[in-house]
Amino acid sequence: MKLYLSVDMEGITGIPDYTYIDSSKHNYERARRIMTEETNYAVEAAFKYGCVEVLVNDSHSKMNNILIDELHPDASLITGDVKPFSMMQGLDDTYSGAMFIGYHARAGQPGVLSHSMIHAIRNIYINDHAIGEMGLNAYVAGHFGVPVLLVAGDDQAAKEAEELIPNVTTVTVKEAISRSAVKSLTPKKAGELLTKKVADALENRQRVVALTPPEKPVLKMEFNNYGQAEWANLMPGTEIEQGTTIVRYQAENILEAYKAMLVMTELAMHTAFS
Repeated sequence: MKLYLSVDMEGITGIPDYTYIDSSKHNYERARRIMTEETNYAVEAAFKYGCVEVLVNDSHSKMNNILIDELHPDASLITGDVKPFSMMQGLDDTYSGAMFIGYHARAGQPGVLSHSMIHAIRNIYINDHAIGEMGLNAYVAGHFGVPVLLVAGDDQAAKEAEELIPNVTTVTVKEAISRSAVKSLTPKKAGELLTKKVADALENRQRVVALTPPEKPVLKMEFNNYGQAEWANLMPGTEIEQGTTIVRYQAENILEAYKAMLVMTELAMHTAFS
């Protein structure tokens, strides 16, 4: 049995604010260690359960945060960017399940450091259904027939996961007080909880069905200002919905929609004055 782990940073134990997730800030190196340790708990639990291969995809920012020299020696790591499928790079139909570690709530929702990809994005829609990173990534997994078995993060990420994925196992390692303050477990206690929950999720895997992405989905990206929409609209095949900051793209499938989202996100970041 092969297991895929997509590991973000905002939902990792003890991380409350941007000083932990920005590589230029003073708490970042601490956060890298905690992120690596938390990943190791999940990897170790998966191998103990009987998984023969665990692939870890570093899924935060420049995606080079996990300390490979401190990672479980039997895991494989995808690190760095540019990656064609970003947070879901390396996943295919040979995996029995996926788990999302360190995840957060989508933009505009309560939760620690809630956002969708970048802060220029107000909302992402698939066929008029508001969706965040978690939902998009779950749809990509679903394209390959891979169920998302577990989501770990703050309480709001857990709530979003439970609404999105029937029978998913969730792990709440911290509770949001505000967008930049938390009540958190210690890394050791969070690791013990994650160890148990990974085993539970693998035991429960037959009850979790992979999300079926819509055919020929319409992707809509709502930006914070019109300049960001203008930049995103430079991508061929897009159009700005009149009177809004929403950029629309008709995709052939969810993989194309995902790539379109990445391209529009990168373009929007060129806006000099936000």
